Amino acid sequence: MKKIQKIGLGIFLIGLSIFTALVFLGKYEVTPSNFKTFISSKGISSELFISEMESKIVGKEFSGPMSISSEIIAIVKKSNKIHEEKQEWGKKIWDKPHSFSYQLLKASGKGFVKENNGLLWWLTFGLGILGALLFIIPNVILLGPEGIKNNGIYHSNATNRGWIGWSVFVYLVGFYLLLYFLPDYIVNWTYILDPISESLSGNPASQWFLYGFLYCTVMMVMAVRMYIKYRHNKYQILRTTSVVFFQIVFAFLIPEILVRFEKPWYDFKNAFPLDYDFFYSWSLDELIASGGLGLFILIWGIVLTVVVVPVMVYFFGKRWYCSWVCGCGGLAETLGDPYRQLSDKSLKSWKLERWLVHGVLVFALVMTAITLYAYFSGAEGVLGLKTQTIQDIYGLLIGSIFAGVIGTGFYPIFGNRVWCRFGCPLAAYLGIVQRFKSRFRITTNGGQCISCGNCSTYCEMGIDVRAYAQKGENIVRSSCVGCGICSAVCPRGVLKLENGPENGRINPTDVLLGNDVDLMTLVNIKRK
Repeated sequence: MKKIQKIGLGIFLIGLSIFTALVFLGKYEVTPSNFKTFISSKGISSELFISEMESKIVGKEFSGPMSISSEIIAIVKKSNKIHEEKQEWGKKIWDKPHSFSYQLLKASGKGFVKENNGLLWWLTFGLGILGALLFIIPNVILLGPEGIKNNGIYHSNATNRGWIGWSVFVYLVGFYLLLYFLPDYIVNWTYILDPISESLSGNPASQWFLYGFLYCTVMMVMAVRMYIKYRHNKYQILRTTSVVFFQIVFAFLIPEILVRFEKPWYDFKNAFPLDYDFFYSWSLDELIASGGLGLFILIWGIVLTVVVVPVMVYFFGKRWYCSWVCGCGGLAETLGDPYRQLSDKSLKSWKLERWLVHGVLVFALVMTAITLYAYFSGAEGVLGLKTQTIQDIYGLLIGSIFAGVIGTGFYPIFGNRVWCRFGCPLAAYLGIVQRFKSRFRITTNGGQCISCGNCSTYCEMGIDVRAYAQKGENIVRSSCVGCGICSAVCPRGVLKLENGPENGRINPTDVLLGNDVDLMTLVNIKRK
C-alpha cells in the first residue's frame, strides 16, 4: 500500500509540475481583427494607446504571457501618464493594468496550449486527481481499525512547519498572488477549462471560473481523505458531505447556469457581510435591472442576513453555517484538516483575534453604510471619504490579501482557520449571536477528563478546550464553529455538542471545592 501511495504522490507531482509550467508556456498574437474588436468593446478612445499597440504589439507573436503582458502594461501606463498631464480623463484607461492585459491575452492565445486544452486538462487536473486519490485511499488499510489516527503529526515535515509545509505555503501564497493581482500570467490555466465553462455558462473560462473549479476539485478530493479518517464518526461524514454539496451546487453550478440564462451570478448561500459587495451600486443596479429574479435575490440577501442567520444561530449555533454550509469553512475542513493543530492557543492570540475579527466587521458595516448613503443620495462619499476609495481598500486588504493570500495560503503555518478566526466579518456577526443568544453549547463532563490535551491540540479555532473540560464548564465561545473534532478526538467522551435550553447554558467558571459550597444546593440549582 505504501508503494501505491508513493506512485500516487509521483503522479500528483507530475500533474502539479505541468500545471505550474503552463504559466511560462504558450504563444500569443494580437491580430488586427481581435484588436479592433477589443477596442470597440472597451470603448477606448486613446489614439496614443492604439497607435503604440499597433506598432509594437499587433501582428507580432510573443512567447509566454509575461513578455506580451509587460509590453501591454507599459503602453497603458505611458498613454495614461500623457493623458493625465493633459487632463484628458475621457481617454485614460481606468482598468487595472493586469486585468486589462488579461482580457486582451485571453482573445490572443494560439498554438499548442489553446488548441490542446482537453489533453492538458488530463495532464494537469486528471493526473492531480488520480495521484491524490492513489495517495489517500490506501489509508483505509494503512490507518488500521476505525478511529482517528494522528500518530506522528508533530514529527512530519508536512504537518509541523517542516520544509514540506513551508513549500506548500510558498506555492499557495504564490497561487493567490497570481490569481488576485496577476491574472494575465495564468491565462493558460483558463484555456484548459474553456470547454467546461462554455458548457455551463456559455462563456470562456475566467480566472474566477478557474478558481471555483479548482476549489471544488480540491474539496472533493480532500473530502475522500475526511471520509477515511473520520469514517467511524457520522457527524463528521455528514458535515463533510454538506459543505461539499453546498460549495459545488450553490457556489459553483447554480451561479454559472444563471449566467447562461443572462441572469446575475449569485451564490444563494453567501451572506452579508461575507458577501461584502452585495450592496455596492453596480450590484444593486444589476439586480434591479434583472427583473423578478434580481428582486428576489435582493430580498433574499437581506432576509438571509437579518432573519435566517440569527435564527439559525439561535437554534444550532454558528456551526450551521461555518461548518456545514460555508465554502471558506469547507476548504478549511478538507484541505486544511492536516494543519488544524497549528492554531495558536495562547491568550495573546485570543486577544488579537477579538480585536481583528470585530474590527473587520466594523469596517465592513461602516463601508456599507457609506456605500448605501452614497447610492441613495447621489454623493461620492461621506465626510471627505470617497466611497470608491473605501471599497477599493476593503477589497484589497480584506477581500484579497486577508481572505485569500493569508486566509488559505497560511494554512501550513498558522492552521486552517486563519481567515475564519481573525478576519471573517460574518463569523464575527455569527459569534456575537452565538455567545449571547443561542441554544448551542459544548457540554463537558469534568469528572471523566484525563487532561490528555487532544481537544485543545486539534481545536482549529485556538480554543483551550481542556481548560473548560477540567472545570466541567460549558464551552460557549463566540469563535467556536462547532466542527466537533474536539469531541471526536476525546478518548473519554468528555465533550458533547448540544442544543439545549438557554437556562444554565453559561455555567460558573470557578473551580469549586467541597468546603466552599453546599454541593447539593448547587446540584439542585443546576437541575432547574
